[in-house]
Amino acid sequence: MSVHYESVQTGTLYPEAFQVATPSSALERHIWPRKLGVFIRKAPSVLDVSVDADSTSEPTEGATPDKSVRELGVGQFGLVPPWVKSASDAKLRSTKLVNARSETVTTSTNFRDTWLKGQRCIVPMMAFFEDDWRSGKAVPTRITRVDGKPMGVAGLWERWEKNGEEIISFTLLTVNANSHALLHRYQQGGNEKRMPAILGEGTYDAWLNARHEKAKEFMRAYPANWLTANPVEK
Repeated sequence: MSVHYESVQTGTLYPEAFQVATPSSALERHIWPRKLGVFIRKAPSVLDVSVDADSTSEPTEGATPDKSVRELGVGQFGLVPPWVKSASDAKLRSTKLVNARSETVTTSTNFRDTWLKGQRCIVPMMAFFEDDWRSGKAVPTRITRVDGKPMGVAGLWERWEKNGEEIISFTLLTVNANSHALLHRYQQGGNEKRMPAILGEGTYDAWLNARHEKAKEFMRAYPANWLTANPVEK
């Protein structure tokens, strides 16, 4: 379960890697449940999308560049479902809804409506953290791309409104990692191993624009040889 990740701190990486504007204010480096973070969604003004919304593969050489428009959103890490009755209830629930299991997202009471509305997003991060229990003690471990570039993780975002209050929130989608060559080493033994659904860079617009019945095709484990893990020095 991915409850802690490192935000992208270098402003130029947002337009370079994600084709969105740099955040207008500084972000905390370490994002935990209920902390404010950023996510990328399809701009609401986009009515016509040139990308093949059913494609989950990288674009071929010479293909026409995507013309979809993305925008940066700000929200708390931990989704607040629209049916939650009060802000106090939202605070309690959101800490448990930082991850959405991709296998059950279409049936889960917490995430089903958000999924069906197509409120998918991309969560930019430099790293996510998992505990290594192989020594018998929890050793926090930082997991990044081998090339040092930022990752775009598939997520869902939601807007909760009641009695004049508004909460924008998001969650990370996760996939099974029991047989993943790297991630199977982490998290406590005896439990199912999970990892964030990291998207290929060339699939960002396709993910944001795919029909909901096709969107699950993006839920894949990221190749282990493209990731590296290092214990966190205290």
